[in-house]
Amino acid sequence: MTRKGEQEQEHRRKVRMVAGVLVVTMVLWMFVSWAGGFYGWQTRFAFLFDFLALAAFAWALIVSYRIWRARRDQSGDN
Repeated sequence: MTRKGEQEQEHRRKVRMVAGVLVVTMVLWMFVSWAGGFYGWQTRFAFLFDFLALAAFAWALIVSYRIWRARRDQSGDN
């Protein structure tokens, strides 16, 4: 396989990973929000899970930006 093909596969792998993190984070966030309301958890636990979800979303944004930059640099479009 050519180097360009290997890089493209690596980009695709990273994109799938980001997509998976976004989906899992959103589903867990919604479930924990529902569970917190249903079981009457304290507000501090809701904020804890909110911040964990925001951290996952920030990570996904940073990785997505790095993928975009790598693809842009690879294609030579500056």
